[in-house]
Amino acid sequence: MRALGIDPVHDTRRTFDGLLEAMSRPGTVHAVPAPADHAVVATLVDHEVTLATDDETVRDALADQGRFKRAPFGEADIVHAREHIDWDVQDCRRGSLTEPSDGATVVYRVETLDDDAANGTTLSLSGPGVDGTATLSVALPETELSALAAAQSDYPRGVDAIFATEDRVAALPRSVTMEVV
Repeated sequence: MRALGIDPVHDTRRTFDGLLEAMSRPGTVHAVPAPADHAVVATLVDHEVTLATDDETVRDALADQGRFKRAPFGEADIVHAREHIDWDVQDCRRGSLTEPSDGATVVYRVETLDDDAANGTTLSLSGPGVDGTATLSVALPETELSALAAAQSDYPRGVDAIFATEDRVAALPRSVTMEVV
């Protein structure tokens, strides 16, 4: 993964640990190696996991290692979304009642991610791993985050979302109830 600027041993381990914390405590922000979206994709994708991405650097690096298994975004296990999202997250795989784990994981590359409402669209979160309620501000349009909330509204079905800035991540597993405020 050196082609992505990621150490294949140490950085993927640090990224995995950061993702574990982020998924366990939805809405919290955790440091990971930069670039965070590349580190997340490199950590999650192996030769059995399908990926939809428009990032040529990621495709080439994974293909060089025999780890790139392309899929359309509506069928992919992992969807890597950068600045311009030209598809509807509600069309991603959301699993079934018997196999909710078949839902996709969407990795969004965002500019900012914090608890300051001035830096993006604010989400109110509740559910497993959240102490009462929490807020998270994500630099994505309100329409995209509303579509994500709708995609997650049929628990246990849904998609898992990971937001990645240059060097930080936050996660919203499908078990979390989110509302755009």
